[in-house]
Amino acid sequence: MSSVIPVPADLRARYSRSAEGRAWLAALPGFLMAGLERWRLTIDLPAGAEPWNGHGGIVVPVLRDGTAAVLKVAFPHPEALPESRALTLWDGRGAVRLLEADQDTCSMLLERLDAGRWLQDAPLDHARDAWGTVMRQLSIDAGEGPGWEDFEHAAARAERWSDELPADWEQLGRPFPRWLLEAALEVCQTRGAVGRRAGKDVLVHADLHFMNILPLPGSGDLPGSGSYRAIDPQPVIGEAEFGVAPVLWNRIAELPQASPELALLERCNDFSNAAGLDPETARQWSLTREVENALWYAAKPGHDGDLARSLWVASTLAGRTLDGLPAAHELPAPGGAALS
Repeated sequence: MSSVIPVPADLRARYSRSAEGRAWLAALPGFLMAGLERWRLTIDLPAGAEPWNGHGGIVVPVLRDGTAAVLKVAFPHPEALPESRALTLWDGRGAVRLLEADQDTCSMLLERLDAGRWLQDAPLDHARDAWGTVMRQLSIDAGEGPGWEDFEHAAARAERWSDELPADWEQLGRPFPRWLLEAALEVCQTRGAVGRRAGKDVLVHADLHFMNILPLPGSGDLPGSGSYRAIDPQPVIGEAEFGVAPVLWNRIAELPQASPELALLERCNDFSNAAGLDPETARQWSLTREVENALWYAAKPGHDGDLARSLWVASTLAGRTLDGLPAAHELPAPGGAALS
């Protein structure tokens, strides 16, 4: 039955570039068949339609006993492996509800959300309020024991960055001014496990951008109604403010033409306030996360546009937007084409 499920071209192209990816693509039909049989599912794809997919997996609409759901099979990268653990802990509070999971094949059966009405297309004030509601629901107190040991701590990640960021910056030929690196390292020192003096640990969705928030089917459009759910969490434990960054590096083109730098800082404040978070802590974490992103992009050929976007966001959050970068409205969206 899985032979009738086409693999989207962009997913096939992405994972055809490595031996590990090609092996996963070859195994994918078997994983899909196993999920269909294990959970007694029926494919719910219109004739000729392709399943959905993100960067790291395939999502097939299915029915189980007549109830709509989706079968997700992810490439077993480190960010995907703890996903089902986090969804179990959230149990439908702000996140898509997990119905079944198989860790061996990185497969999950999830409730079906309305993929046609994500927050990417919503007006920003609507998106802000919906995002704030979801963030509040997701911020459950961190615990111990089964289900919690799989998650990295944001403060421990900051400690690791204290060593890695300077080493990477040197190795890559110092791709941006030292002062921006030092701004990120200062955050690592104050928010890392050693220098941290306060802060509440919660379970954090580290990739809570607009395309990862979808409404429940048939729900209304009230952003504060609790009708939205997050997907693809990339979970960590730490301060909830760690999760603000993705709404700052997305939808940059919608910042006002006049003073986009000031508008980015205002967006940080507005989204933080909508979720009951501290804007200054969110600014600090977002700055450092974008410096880390910039170094990742600097190491990857063909990511000039992504590098420029990360440097614009990071330096703007640091209060000194770098010279020589494209204007804010010329920066590509994440995953967009590189600058020519």
